[in-house]
Amino acid sequence: MAARQGRERQLLILGILLFGMLVGWLAQLALGLGTKPDAQSLIAGLVGSFVGGAAFSLIAHEGFRLRPSGLIGSFFGAVVVLVIWEAVNKRRVKK
Repeated sequence: MAARQGRERQLLILGILLFGMLVGWLAQLALGLGTKPDAQSLIAGLVGSFVGGAAFSLIAHEGFRLRPSGLIGSFFGAVVVLVIWEAVNKRRVKK
């Protein structure tokens, strides 16, 4: 029983990571930053998915369950992270 729960937890973590990466790539496409996923979009997807998904789920009073508000929040969170990241990169290049 404990081995099964451990495996389910590992699969859940893998699923969350893959979903975050997918969301980052979709956010990259939506912003017109390229079509191939890169490290920036994958990291932004993971961070944005966690922060945005959690924020939208809590605002909608749905808790931390898989709901549309969390999925939508994940996408918008990734978009925000990518926009901030691009702004920081442009500012560094100007210096």
